[in-house]
Amino acid sequence: MFTAFARAFKTPDLRKKLLFTLGIIVLYRLGAHVPAPGVDYSKVQQCIDQADSGGLLGLMQMFSGGALLQITIFALGIMPYITASIILQLLTVVIPRLEALKKEGQSGTAKITQYTRYLTVALAVLQGTGLVATARSGALFQNCSVAGQIVPDKSIFTTVIMVITMTAGTAAVMWLGELITDRGIGNGMSILMFISIAATFPGALWAIKESGKLADGWIEFGTVILVGFVMVGLVVFVEQAQRRIPVQYAKRMIGRRSYGGTSTYIPLKVNQAGVIPVIFASSLLYIPALIVQFSGSQAGWATWIQDNFVTGTHPYYIATYFVLIVFFAFFYVAISFNPDEVADNMKKYGGFIPGIRAGRPTAEYLSYVLNRITWPGSLYLGLIALVPTMALAGFGGANQNFPFGGTSILIIVGVGLETVKQIESQLQQRNYEGFLR
Repeated sequence: MFTAFARAFKTPDLRKKLLFTLGIIVLYRLGAHVPAPGVDYSKVQQCIDQADSGGLLGLMQMFSGGALLQITIFALGIMPYITASIILQLLTVVIPRLEALKKEGQSGTAKITQYTRYLTVALAVLQGTGLVATARSGALFQNCSVAGQIVPDKSIFTTVIMVITMTAGTAAVMWLGELITDRGIGNGMSILMFISIAATFPGALWAIKESGKLADGWIEFGTVILVGFVMVGLVVFVEQAQRRIPVQYAKRMIGRRSYGGTSTYIPLKVNQAGVIPVIFASSLLYIPALIVQFSGSQAGWATWIQDNFVTGTHPYYIATYFVLIVFFAFFYVAISFNPDEVADNMKKYGGFIPGIRAGRPTAEYLSYVLNRITWPGSLYLGLIALVPTMALAGFGGANQNFPFGGTSILIIVGVGLETVKQIESQLQQRNYEGFLR
């Protein structure tokens, strides 16, 4: 990896792309520290020191790079765009019009991207309104004595200005991500997601060291680093694992030329769903606690939810979280990979799997293989999401959004691997001499 970056800096055009990407990252991190208008920054910092965020709020805090609780202009980060992308991807299976656009190629993809932008702005308005309303009421920091003074001016005008500023910040983040995609290295949104998560690492690790008791906290600090490296190694190993299904294309004579006769394969990843099931499970599991928080009910059901689904280490919480991850892994794979469509495309171009008849038998075989490899993939996701929580619970009060927890490790490793592959691919294109000699 470091060799690829070193070689890229030696190539003039790649060096410009890398420097451009770094410049956008710096601009993004600066925006994450600029307070939104109408916010008392000193009161926010006072409450952050006492904050204990988890669930969906902690997930958004992680994706915003710590900007959410500081109520900055980039407080919403890229979470609205991620949500909009997931919603459009799910709707593509349900709405025939979107499915037709997806099959149109580049023009259809551009149209879906435009819909994603519109939906991102709409979600940013909703999430920004919710964040501002929560901050005004003092519910953003429940254990802080000055939580109600975070927004001193509670007029409608100030509220509207804050929502507009945060929505504009989300649009700016989306634009910065697209600039990286067009002129920089890698996928812009993935890079910004990577930076947002990585930005929280130093503070979280130092907090573990400060709260440690063995050798002034250095034992706990070293243990967490060691466990982190082990987790990264495991994730890299599984993320690279795939089942390659061989595909043979028959020879065809068109005029005097022969086409086809080549061999290739369909790569089916063990973790075909990526990090999406973890995000879905975290969001869905936080809904009951959110309902109790805003209802203020003291009924038996509300007390039961408070006791069992607020603490991330409770057995009920862990079991439900694991089951939801497994369920969403199968659900997402089912809607993102269509064996019938793949089998039809193979049949159309004269491709077949050795030993399997083309058409319906091929689709059934692909579905069979996909179901079998999704089981270990879904169990792996559940373990990655839960093992750090349980193993590191004694180091700084770890929860599912712990820096070396499932969501952060999966995203960082996935984006890192993809970016390195793109750099190596561009280096290979520039160094490939081909038939020029």
